[in-house]
Amino acid sequence: MSFPERRAARAAEIQTCLNAALADGGDLPLAQAMRHAVSGGKRVRGFLVMESALLHGVGSKCSVWGGAAIESMHAYSLVHDDLPCMDDDDLRRGQPTVHVRWNEATAVLAGDALQTLAFELLARDAIGAPHIRVALMASLATAAGARGMVMGQAQDIAAETAGEPLTLDQITELQANKTGALIEWSCLAGAVLGGADPAQMRHYARCLGLAFQIADDILDIEGDSALAGKRLQKDAHAGKATFVSVLGLDAAKSRARDLVTEACDALSVYGADADCLRDCARFVISRDS
Repeated sequence: MSFPERRAARAAEIQTCLNAALADGGDLPLAQAMRHAVSGGKRVRGFLVMESALLHGVGSKCSVWGGAAIESMHAYSLVHDDLPCMDDDDLRRGQPTVHVRWNEATAVLAGDALQTLAFELLARDAIGAPHIRVALMASLATAAGARGMVMGQAQDIAAETAGEPLTLDQITELQANKTGALIEWSCLAGAVLGGADPAQMRHYARCLGLAFQIADDILDIEGDSALAGKRLQKDAHAGKATFVSVLGLDAAKSRARDLVTEACDALSVYGADADCLRDCARFVISRDS
């Protein structure tokens, strides 16, 4: 199976899991908004969970719950990031954002509910022993909270109002929190599911997370809004400091390529079994959305 086929298959498994988890909400606006928020997307985080799990001997019947959990958490973050009080976006994955399709109150509540759904999914017996479920829930709470993704968002907002440009080190720290924390959790989750030491995956995860964000910054400049499914060039218009604004476009592309090479090399201990994760790293900087 090729990488695109494998990614599509994992995305379908994750979507089926999410559909089942949200099936009992009926036609209430909240349930509709939640289903809207988790539909579509690249499913990179969920893919990383399931493939890193397979690398550690854990099959999809177990890992799909972790994949669905991280996609639910990611969807919550997008719903809240899109709100007028945050990034104020009206388009996501080629569809109206939740607050545009419904209203701001529904968007806030849908995001809240998707965040808690992530932990509900990680509590499923199918994932494994209680200590594994607790470890996954605790680490996701850290990755998504005030020491991870939420901290990164707060740093981003503070940078916009500070009036002083960020240094490269400051941007790297911000994005390691805002984008990298959930990607790192996704890469390490498979080892946790398999009862292995997640440290071996950490270098791959951190290089991948940084490359992912640099690719996003490049897409914001060079991308096609129709393909990306969202409004582009908003960072430049807002005067945000990004990897492109600090490094320049060519240097940012070079840095992303170097990070992908470093990420792939970090998987050498797994040999050819990790080729799918290497393909994922290459995909991260070649995507158009």
